[in-house]
Amino acid sequence: MNVLVVDDDFMVAKLHSRYVSATDGFRVAGVAHSGAEALRAAERLRPDLVLLDIYLPDMDGLGVLRELRAAEERDPARATVDALFITAARDAELVRAALRAGALHYLIKPFSQSALQEQLRHVASLRSRFDRLGQARQEDVDQIFGTRPPGARGLPKGLAPHTAELVERILREHPGDLSASECAEAGSLSRVSARRYLEYFVETGRVEVTLRYGGTGRPERRYRIAGRR
Repeated sequence: MNVLVVDDDFMVAKLHSRYVSATDGFRVAGVAHSGAEALRAAERLRPDLVLLDIYLPDMDGLGVLRELRAAEERDPARATVDALFITAARDAELVRAALRAGALHYLIKPFSQSALQEQLRHVASLRSRFDRLGQARQEDVDQIFGTRPPGARGLPKGLAPHTAELVERILREHPGDLSASECAEAGSLSRVSARRYLEYFVETGRVEVTLRYGGTGRPERRYRIAGRR
């Protein structure tokens, strides 16, 4: 996924770019330090996602996002860009305005690399979910319109946070997809336990599942982090 990083502070933009580049499936398509520069870059690069600061020297980030949305309305063939606000602005009205303008989320500085990467993975998960959906079920809509990414939700009864973290780490460190048996072996878990966590991650959109057909018997379920290709 191509990302445009917009921040008036050159060092902050560089830091955020490094966070993006360290996230599987994401690359920095460009960097802008003003609203006008961001609009020109978006027109030229057509990114999938823009990371927007509120405070810019010529116009605020909300204005940038509104201009992007207006450009999309003028050109129906233009792909819609997603937006995450990354800013020190804490005013609740700005958060509300960002939501109304169509931002997917709003991160308040300072934040950790993992916090931004969680949001990036959430964006990838949403895009993957929309790509797969024909007709939406209510549970799909509830997950899409939730205020928190899947990883921030509490685990169901019977699932332990430390085991969930272990299974997720195994998935992220594995170069391709893997089966429940392979995950269980890597984490010294039972196959049944590994599959419970894997299926939970599938339900919440963090993990994708594919079927591998062999010569006989039922197809094998193969798991990988959502959005990874």
